[in-house]
Amino acid sequence: MSSCLGTRYLKDNEKMLYRQSIKTTPKKFDSSPLENLYVTKTNRRLFGLPINHLVWMHHVGEKRFKPEKFVRKKAKKEKAFARKMQKAGSQKTIGNLQYRRLRKIEALDKKINNGNNFMQWGEKISVYDSSAIQLTVEKLGQYLFSKGYFHSNVQVRNSENNKKVNVVYEVKAGPPYLLDSIFYNAQDSLIERLLAKDKPNQAIHKGQPFNQDGFTKERERIDLLLRDNGYYNFSRQYVDFEIDTTVVQPHRVTVRVNIRKPNRGNAHSQYKVDSLTFIPDVGLKADSGRRRETNRYQGISFQSFTNQFHKKVLRQRVFIFKDNLYSRSQTFQTQRQLANLDIFKFVNINYDTSGGKFIANIFASPLDRYSWGNEAGVSVTQGFPGPYYSVNFKKRNLFGGLEIFELNGRFGFEGVASATQIGNFYRSTEANINATISFPQFLLPLSGPKATSLAKYNPRSKLLAGYTYTDRPEYQRSIMTASGSYTWENKKNFLYSFTVLNLNVIRSSISPAFNSKLRELDSLGNRLINAFKPALVSSIIFSVTWNQHSYGTTNVNSFFVRAALESGGTFLNFYTPPIIEKEGLQPFKYVRANVDIRRNQIINKHSQIAFRINSGIGYAYSANKVLPYEKNFFVGGSNSVRAWRPRRLGQGTQAPDSSANPTDNGLYDYRFEKPGDLLMEGSIEFRQKLFGFVNYAIFVDAGNVWTLSSNSNPKTKFKIKDFYNEFGVGTGFGLRFDFTFLILRLDIGMKAYDPARQAGERFVLNKVKFFKPFGTEREPVIFNIGIGYPF
Repeated sequence: MSSCLGTRYLKDNEKMLYRQSIKTTPKKFDSSPLENLYVTKTNRRLFGLPINHLVWMHHVGEKRFKPEKFVRKKAKKEKAFARKMQKAGSQKTIGNLQYRRLRKIEALDKKINNGNNFMQWGEKISVYDSSAIQLTVEKLGQYLFSKGYFHSNVQVRNSENNKKVNVVYEVKAGPPYLLDSIFYNAQDSLIERLLAKDKPNQAIHKGQPFNQDGFTKERERIDLLLRDNGYYNFSRQYVDFEIDTTVVQPHRVTVRVNIRKPNRGNAHSQYKVDSLTFIPDVGLKADSGRRRETNRYQGISFQSFTNQFHKKVLRQRVFIFKDNLYSRSQTFQTQRQLANLDIFKFVNINYDTSGGKFIANIFASPLDRYSWGNEAGVSVTQGFPGPYYSVNFKKRNLFGGLEIFELNGRFGFEGVASATQIGNFYRSTEANINATISFPQFLLPLSGPKATSLAKYNPRSKLLAGYTYTDRPEYQRSIMTASGSYTWENKKNFLYSFTVLNLNVIRSSISPAFNSKLRELDSLGNRLINAFKPALVSSIIFSVTWNQHSYGTTNVNSFFVRAALESGGTFLNFYTPPIIEKEGLQPFKYVRANVDIRRNQIINKHSQIAFRINSGIGYAYSANKVLPYEKNFFVGGSNSVRAWRPRRLGQGTQAPDSSANPTDNGLYDYRFEKPGDLLMEGSIEFRQKLFGFVNYAIFVDAGNVWTLSSNSNPKTKFKIKDFYNEFGVGTGFGLRFDFTFLILRLDIGMKAYDPARQAGERFVLNKVKFFKPFGTEREPVIFNIGIGYPF
């Protein structure tokens, strides 16, 4: 522990900058943005304790660092690649070698300049420097001035103890200045009319506090407004602000917004599109002597070697029209929607203003029409890791209308615990194959103008057919699937999906021992037996996803909401297919709703807190009064309450095994899944960088599932007056290995509150034991392995 204390690595006459804080007057002033202005950062500490593990790591690496070793290695690599490139027989091989050489040399240069891995993962000790403290004071003052605190004052107070210095910045903000009057001076009547019309969207308003960020947003608003109205050559440099503080009222400023004229000419010019050219096969080679043919369609001159792309569909994704004013937003929208087709490698749009004309040119390079890929690896879902192999085949422009056909197959094994015996493990085999055809439009009879207006929402129609097979010693289960769905977007943040029909035919074969156990569970309220009966499941599903600021990014707060509403067996209310009686299939009728809310709150560059609330409810009104297996709700596992095995928490206060008592070693039998009609769960997780590519997390999860049927076991049934006492609560910690291309996760979950136990005995965190034997009344520790974050 003492070796990790940073003061050990100080030189003579050096002091450690141990802590920095800001004290503001008035106290309600938000000081959090000011903390990002420190010129010298303090060293990070392990779990908030006075342990500077990264300083120790940097020191260890520095003692072993020999830059000449990497210099020699770099020279050796350079010579080796030079020899290989001399012997290379093709330009393609040379290009691959150059790419590999660049990556190797960049990695070695990074070590030469920044040190070995320990030095890069660690931190140099933060040494107290009075000049850096003074520079921080200046930056704080400049920031306050930019926010309208023109008479602010910043003082520094230091304290020292054992060569550790604590610095407090005492900030007196003073009264903020407010915007009094705002005037616009455009010297162009047309621009003045545009500004007046767009006044509700102004970024600055009378009565607001002075804030330079507001002026930046106002400059960007004016720039976009004019560029969307034909001013192709306009830029934000033509917008400036004059600030006057000499007004009658104290702490008020008058703002004059000037739109200056261009350096050449008397006014800014508007541009209308004279013509539009689209070349969709840039980069393709034609036969010797062959030239691109020109075909006109709805104002666009299509130029291509072969007429392989449907001009009508491409026209729908182009929002630039002849004789319309230039619009930057419509240009970006066109580029984005053409890229969304998954047909082109890149899409580039430029405008030619030579010869007194304004010509729009769209250049697109197509992706390969045929592509395939395969993948092999190790996966784990509910049991123990096992190998898998997957293959993907894609054909673009299937029928010439920019359709995409995909064929996906997967085959894998996993180790799973026996469902009928304790302590035994078996191999579970799962295979699936899916074929989809995706159309870049709604398969509806729409007029041309209507289809074009909808194209900005990236509409897609998808038809799917698939087959899934699972083989375990206790059962074999197969599902044949067919579905048709529509998807579309709105404002980049919203994604909508409407599945018109999702049809599944399920068949199973189970062993006598497993069937006997399922019947026993059914008598206790666990309706898992219905998952293994031949069934026909049909549904209509509508879902909406709101993804604000690209949820999961680590540099900005983000928010994610997904809500889905489903009606199952709807058409069975009007028509009963003969296959139900002929094949002995069990029909299902139900309604189901689910809401998943997630938030990622950034604390600083290295720390964040993630929240999740997930809830759902399903009601079955068919004769069997149960939901289909795939439509049940479950709790437990690496993406849920991590102190329980996958799908094993619940239902209500029902004990997991038939005896309603723990087994001889004090543990419950968690072999069987616990499906429910009602789900409530939530999680909170603190994430922080540990060093290099390794992060750690501390979490608390809570949740449960209940049944709603009037015939349910009282222990499994949801009761408003008691449900809040029936949440299973788990806590734990984990590591995340961020390899850039994937995140490998290991979480250790421990039960804290187990609703399956008797009242008064449900707090079990004090019974946790990490290693066998568990002993009487000991709870196990659950190890979860996953890919990516849990939520």
